[in-house]
Amino acid sequence: MSLLEARSISIAFGGIRALDSVGFAVDPGEVLAIIGPNGAGKTTLFNIVTGLYRAQAGEVRLEGREVTGLPPHALAARGLARTFQNLQIFFRMSALENVMVGRHLKERRRLWAELLGLPSVLRENRESRERARELLAFVGLAERAGEAAAALPYGALKRLEIARALACEPKVLMLDEPAAGCNPVETEEIDRLILAIARKGVAVVLVEHDMKLVMRISDRVLVLEQGRVLAEGTPREVRSDPRVIEAYLGRHGLETAHAA
Repeated sequence: MSLLEARSISIAFGGIRALDSVGFAVDPGEVLAIIGPNGAGKTTLFNIVTGLYRAQAGEVRLEGREVTGLPPHALAARGLARTFQNLQIFFRMSALENVMVGRHLKERRRLWAELLGLPSVLRENRESRERARELLAFVGLAERAGEAAAALPYGALKRLEIARALACEPKVLMLDEPAAGCNPVETEEIDRLILAIARKGVAVVLVEHDMKLVMRISDRVLVLEQGRVLAEGTPREVRSDPRVIEAYLGRHGLETAHAA
């Protein structure tokens, strides 16, 4: 039994079939990359699996239990977290505060205890702060914990968003374009971070256009085209598949993939 499974997912918007019986599975510690041309259905699949969209057919299972259609906060509570292609950062908060926000599902919410400032609340806040500092160190931002997020460079913000997603202690982490807009140095930092997350036993599913990153870190690659599965396999198998080369990689993309 896989940790996360999407089975025969289908959805249409108007007369356009965005996904047609698409599925995947991922195990603990595995990195699965989802690639394909623009409009292939990658982000739509992400949005269905993470509860933002409701599929018209198919199901999603987490640890063997059906979670199809559950809202994002319920999925996060069960161990599925995600980031977005466009940064969703609280820029007026510090880096530390941003990560602490991600701990809210792990804290016991008791209105009167909060209002009275009971010792249990203070202890819980202290624990959340300590855990947030550990996560900032893990993503390489320990020294910038007190800085406003708005003062951080773009690549650091990408890692900060990943740290906040990790704060809810997910079993599955879904990353939508984690290296989008990053320079080569920042992309390598994201690369190493994703591998470090997987080594901790977290299943990682990512959508990414950077073929060097995909081919370096993925255990398996799922290729979508026009809402359907075109190919699936190891990076070596996918980059050698004539259908993938024709539909997506092309000559330049193939050279990039082989250079990884």
